[in-house]
Amino acid sequence: MSNEHWQSRPEGGGRFAIWLIRSIALYGGRRLGRLCLYPITLYFYVRRGPERLASRQYLERVLDGPVSSWQVLKHIHCFAATILDRIFLLAHGEQPFQIETEGLELLDERYARGRGVLLFGSHQGSFEALRAVGARRPDMPLRVVLDKQKTPAMTELLEELAPEIGACVIDAAQDGTSIALAMAEACRSGALVAMLADRGRGHETLRRTGFLGSSAPFPISPWLLAHTLQVPVVLCFGLYLGGNRYRLVFEPFSERVEIPRHDRGPALDALIARYAQRLEHYIRVAPYNWFNFYDFWQDAPPAAEPAADALRERVGV
Repeated sequence: MSNEHWQSRPEGGGRFAIWLIRSIALYGGRRLGRLCLYPITLYFYVRRGPERLASRQYLERVLDGPVSSWQVLKHIHCFAATILDRIFLLAHGEQPFQIETEGLELLDERYARGRGVLLFGSHQGSFEALRAVGARRPDMPLRVVLDKQKTPAMTELLEELAPEIGACVIDAAQDGTSIALAMAEACRSGALVAMLADRGRGHETLRRTGFLGSSAPFPISPWLLAHTLQVPVVLCFGLYLGGNRYRLVFEPFSERVEIPRHDRGPALDALIARYAQRLEHYIRVAPYNWFNFYDFWQDAPPAAEPAADALRERVGV
């Protein structure tokens, strides 16, 4: 498989395609929108060869054997369904959906301490469902670390549907210092700060750990930020169960992430391995939910370490 980095892949569809599916979804209803997913799935299966190959090779890992084209189509369709549902979640909230939660009371306990909470998720199912559940708790502010530049058309659409969302986004395209300072400010105000911890950007330092049978690279920056901020870390997995059903799972991970300077490498390895184990567990629960359509196991080029570990004194936490 090609070693092309995921950030170099173009956004699927572009503005016209996203505008079209938005219009069909909002004016034709969710049923019509879901019918349109079948030709869209077929189109991307035919036109996006690298993503098709990545899907097949990932599914062969998680399903422990050869997979059919139908299974690859199912994987792409699952991804398309969650993208469509993002439109409805932002436009109408959770009303059209059945969203069950697990571990929400554990998140409540940590939030009640008033120090802020880090929510670490993954490119699995729908992280957008977290916003819908947040609407049940208007007293629990949510900030999301998101790279707006990677999917500008989708970001523009989502902010049109829910303008207040834009104000709650911490743009991951900023430099590391700006991201860390914004996250620290959000935590000081007692907010939940959510970010995805399974995919590294091109400039990030990665460390490898066992994942689905092979060594895979994971970013270290989420864990350095957690060490810097010294707030509880909770894992969040938003699983798409088919139809209009989702399950949000919250798992406490650590009250404080400690990374001693003299033992930095082993400490990072232990944290990343724990996270990867929980991610692998939920991937096996819902294998068609994981949406990293590139060679996740490829070797990553060396990069300079992020500034997060040096920010503790400047941030004041």
